Amino acid sequence: MPKQPNVTLAPPSGRLGVLIPGMGAVTSTFIAGVEAVKRGLGAPIGSLTQLGTIRLGKRTEGRTPRIKDFVPLAPLECLSFGGWDIYEDNAYEAAVRAKVLDNSLLDQLKEPLSAIQPMKAVFDHNYVKKIDGPNVKSGANKMDLAQAVMQDIQEFERRNNCTRLVMIWCGSTEAHHKAADVHGSLAAFEEGLRRNDPNIAPSQVYAYAALRLAVPFANGAPNLTTDVPAMLELARNNEVSICGKDFKTGQTYMKTLLAPGFKARMLGVRGWFSTNILGNRDGEVLEDPASFKTKEETKLSVLEQILQPDLYPELYKDLYHAVRINYYPPRGDAKEGWDNIDIFGWLGYPMQIKIDFLCRDSILAAPLVLDLVLFMDLAQRAGMKGIQEWLSFYFKGPMTAPGLYPEHDVFIQLMKLKNTLRWMQGEDLITHLGLEYYD
Repeated sequence: MPKQPNVTLAPPSGRLGVLIPGMGAVTSTFIAGVEAVKRGLGAPIGSLTQLGTIRLGKRTEGRTPRIKDFVPLAPLECLSFGGWDIYEDNAYEAAVRAKVLDNSLLDQLKEPLSAIQPMKAVFDHNYVKKIDGPNVKSGANKMDLAQAVMQDIQEFERRNNCTRLVMIWCGSTEAHHKAADVHGSLAAFEEGLRRNDPNIAPSQVYAYAALRLAVPFANGAPNLTTDVPAMLELARNNEVSICGKDFKTGQTYMKTLLAPGFKARMLGVRGWFSTNILGNRDGEVLEDPASFKTKEETKLSVLEQILQPDLYPELYKDLYHAVRINYYPPRGDAKEGWDNIDIFGWLGYPMQIKIDFLCRDSILAAPLVLDLVLFMDLAQRAGMKGIQEWLSFYFKGPMTAPGLYPEHDVFIQLMKLKNTLRWMQGEDLITHLGLEYYD
């Protein structure tokens, strides 16, 4: 007998519009990948929504459907793409320039990619100092810019006959800044938009525009964007889903795999030194110390939360953790993340682990973008407003409800994600408790 769902899930009927601030390497790789999958030119490797399964009930029942067959996700054929960028390259030109995907593949996708022309972007050179471009909006103040973005959203929705929208930030990392008085309430934020408050970043203008129109918003960068009281208030008032922040792709993904294993076996860690070289636009932006500071905070927070030095001072209290990022143009999108880990075991005897992860940043990020788009649309159709903590699996710096610490252990994050899907559909949660062996 089918289970009774715990939430009322509106069907994914019609077209889902995917709006993306920032149409560089990650975005062009994501869109090209979706178009390639639709045409049978590639497989959606790395996407939980497309390839992942979910166990239901007891192990003896043998129920393990694909996630996309278990919950009603939007089909890839029903996605429409649009976005903003400071450069005028369409999605095909952006993909060719990014040099992530082979031109032989891109040439087969030229028609749909060339049709995606970036809208003029909201840009403030004070927040991203290393790049500049001509495709930028102008306005009397930031409220004018927000209203222009809202007009873009509504025009895109009309032009593409969309029934629903999702916005996901794939733009550059903004300069580090802390929450100010202008972020304290929605009223203060809107007044700040009108008086052009310098503490309001471009990403917050996009987020405000999306949430004002009840469009779910996911933040793929470490920026201070929706994790301020004003945005939380707006999301709550308009019953909109939000999540973030900073896609968990290469080096930090490896940390969230390894660190839980060290703690599970009560192995100590004295030091963890991480360095990266990459040559794409992200690497260029992160040459600016202010932008790197924003990225550094999310990268450094992972080990602190997983290893819990306050609970295990003899193992982790004096851990030295350092992160470096170096711009190296010849490498392009093929990032190299190198880690040296000094651990110790029985009787304090030292050991070392060294990792050299030669990854492709956008190849790892693209399936995360797809999953987040589909899951955020699902959450919105389920009426799950506010912070979607169950999507922490995808982020370096997961957003949480005020007063709660974020969970960084990737295995716990995955369990929470799948249990949320089970809960949605009225299935029993998997806790690994009970006498299943005897059932």
